[in-house]
Amino acid sequence: MTELLDSLLRGAAVTARFSRDATLQGMLDFEVALAAAEADAGLIPAAAVAPIAQAARAGDLDWEALRDAAACAGNLAIPLVKQLTARVKTFDADAARYVHWGATSQDAIDTGLVLQVRGALDDLGADLDALIHRLAAQVREHRATVMIGRTWLQHALPITFGLKLAGTLDALLRARIELANVRDQALCVQFGGAAGTLASLGTQGPAVAAALARHLGLSDVATPWHGQRDRIVRVGSWAASLTGSLGKFARDTALLTQTEVGEIAEASGPGRGGSSTMPHKRNPVGCAAILAAAARTPQLVATLFGAMQQDHERGLGTWHAEWETLPELLMLCGGALATARTLVHDWTVDVSRMRANLDVTHGLIMAEAVTMALGESMGRLEAHRRVEAHCRDALAQQRDLLDVLREDADITRILSVEALARLTDPQHYLGAADTFVNRVLALADVATAAPSSPPGRTSP
Repeated sequence: MTELLDSLLRGAAVTARFSRDATLQGMLDFEVALAAAEADAGLIPAAAVAPIAQAARAGDLDWEALRDAAACAGNLAIPLVKQLTARVKTFDADAARYVHWGATSQDAIDTGLVLQVRGALDDLGADLDALIHRLAAQVREHRATVMIGRTWLQHALPITFGLKLAGTLDALLRARIELANVRDQALCVQFGGAAGTLASLGTQGPAVAAALARHLGLSDVATPWHGQRDRIVRVGSWAASLTGSLGKFARDTALLTQTEVGEIAEASGPGRGGSSTMPHKRNPVGCAAILAAAARTPQLVATLFGAMQQDHERGLGTWHAEWETLPELLMLCGGALATARTLVHDWTVDVSRMRANLDVTHGLIMAEAVTMALGESMGRLEAHRRVEAHCRDALAQQRDLLDVLREDADITRILSVEALARLTDPQHYLGAADTFVNRVLALADVATAAPSSPPGRTSP
């Protein structure tokens, strides 16, 4: 069932990072790097490294046997090390003695997961940059496109479509900054041995850990983190937060595609957005996919927070709860990002419909502007009372607010007909919208000029 929905809900590149072979290869890469690090320290013969590396190919393992053995062993690393050792023995019996030397299962599983996460964050960072670039272009294109702003799902005041998109762009730029922080904190080696002391390696443990990190292109750590899972939570929280921001964007977009609103339309084509019974339908399937991801990620990240309560030096069950949860979070985030990229690239923005919807309330949305102008002469409360009464009259009579205001001599003594016309023109009541757009675009220009992945933190 899961694979049937991958193309709809999950990002293809990120999903590939967590495939069966990729999961096994991550642990195997740990074992090869461990052997190289221990050879550097003189703990195992240098000649043992090549046979271990030669045997460490995920495609050569019996994954069905691994799957079945994991049910008895409690994790994948134990049967994997046994298979790897047996394979190394076919190349070099002496080298087989040094497979997994001084390590524990969690070292292999956690470090393998970190290697997968690194690749996934590379993919997510690239997609995030591409979405930022495309969205910034849309902000520039629509910075002067006036539309109705909605609060509590009701018409509020005029805004620009560029400003609306700038809010999402700003959130994505914050996610981009946080991604760099997450990478710095989370892309690190796990190596603590049986209980986090590396006692089996004598005094060489810290040096081996540093060399292991270097061989894998990861950071070294002050202490092993078998029982401290904040790094995992940071990765998951980042993915959930970004997916939530995309969900907000998708929710707004979906609402703007409603038949009665019609300000945006998703791309259409054969087989896209149709209904099994209603030929006329043009469903916002991209928005639906993003919203589905955003609905699931809060519960998934809650699992990671719950799993922080590890027992003593290595946890029972709580650690296991992370194994499928974090990959699913990242895959859903990848799907939401990829779908958002396609959505923004291919959508149709109906500028004329945006303008028409501004006029649905016959100018009532400009009541605040008139109230503020009148308030300077008659006081805010009296101005509010008078304009509110005229709004009721305009609604009851289905007339334009400007026409009703013109008939009030007390108002026209303060504000000329020309002034009232200007005050009731949405184009002249956009406040600091353009300033806010400029600020976000300036941030986007800086961001797109620099890579999202810092040097030394990208996967090979």
